[in-house]
Amino acid sequence: MNAEILRRIRIERYIFGILMVLLMVFVAEISGEKEIIFPEICALTIGAWISEQQPWNTNKRRIFFLMSFAALFGVLVVKYVHCPLIFQVCLCFAFTGFILTLCKTNFIPIISACILPVYLRTDSWIYPISVCAMALIIIIAQWYMEKMHLRPVNNFIPCDFDLKVQVIKWSKLLIVFGLLALIPFKTHQIYFLAPPLIVMFTELANPQSPARKRPQYIVGLMTFGAFTGCVIRLLLNSYFQLPLSICTAVACVILFAALDKLKINFPPAGAILLIPMILDENLLIRFPIEVFIGAVVLCIASLLLFREDK
Repeated sequence: MNAEILRRIRIERYIFGILMVLLMVFVAEISGEKEIIFPEICALTIGAWISEQQPWNTNKRRIFFLMSFAALFGVLVVKYVHCPLIFQVCLCFAFTGFILTLCKTNFIPIISACILPVYLRTDSWIYPISVCAMALIIIIAQWYMEKMHLRPVNNFIPCDFDLKVQVIKWSKLLIVFGLLALIPFKTHQIYFLAPPLIVMFTELANPQSPARKRPQYIVGLMTFGAFTGCVIRLLLNSYFQLPLSICTAVACVILFAALDKLKINFPPAGAILLIPMILDENLLIRFPIEVFIGAVVLCIASLLLFREDK
């Protein structure tokens, strides 16, 4: 297959991703239900559709089940677990580690799906229903792309986890995250640890992760995604009064172009891009700065504290 055909196929996958995000935000706008906007869907399109090789060791059934269950658990925590925010977030973090181990997969985007409703104080059943529906669209479209040879078939081999190692790993992740979260949560500046940044932290804490080899690019991508989302939202939506769906599509085009140029497909950058679309406008000016600082701190912590055993 020559380079021209491969590039055309890649562009088609980018178009699929943009249309998916556009449809999600459009439905949220016309229905008036903001809970439909699920930022992690952009990360899923990058990983499940755009990337040549899916970055997570999972299959379609696990994508659907884990995303749906994680979103439901997050809403249940908001509705029924009445404790300080930091404990609710840590509970969601621990829960996702448990079900990932149970299902023998490293499909870590569920961390953001579980924690986001806690950050936003979302207790509406619309959120898990929306996540469930979009996860279904993701896996159906992935199946179609594989059928039409638009992307390679993903072969799933269950992760051979050592239970003791996993318990130690997730306990350490939870302790480090809890300590890093003390000041931001105490001062109510929680977006220093925005949910996609927590996913980034978990990914970089894996000594085998390819992302650890280019940490400066990862921090740059997360900051660029946050900055792009905020600028597009403020300029096109707040100033020119364009629909949020159009703003989201433009932001995705810019991010996808950057990913294509850098030859890096890091899914959390897609999720951080869409966070500004659901934030209050008064938070948008400082959000990229918070993301940059949070990304640097989490990146350094993951590289220093989580190293491969000799």
